Amino acid sequence: MNTTANHTSPPAPRVSKTRRRLPVLILAALLAAVPAHHALADKNDHIEARELLKRGEIVPLARILEVVQQRVPGDVIEVELEREDGLWEYKVKVLTPTGRVRKLYLDARNGVVLKIKDD
Repeated sequence: MNTTANHTSPPAPRVSKTRRRLPVLILAALLAAVPAHHALADKNDHIEARELLKRGEIVPLARILEVVQQRVPGDVIEVELEREDGLWEYKVKVLTPTGRVRKLYLDARNGVVLKIKDD
């Protein structure tokens, strides 16, 4: 008689793509207004981003992500909001289904794609 118990671990929970993106999106929303030369310098950058949104100076991140998915489908892995030459610009990195990383630059006022490049 075999007294060794058969202990099997339960299968690891599957993580949906939405759930995997959630931490990135939350981080992106909180850090949305990080100036180019002060990355992570101010813990109140999310307040500035909210004010920019209220004043209509930038479009919501959700709209930017819609545009990005239309142009370059894949998983968003990084989002930045920076002031470039006096204008607010979203920079979004996407990991494509083929494993390529693409970076999109969008006008933060209207969501227009300014350029797309490989990263």
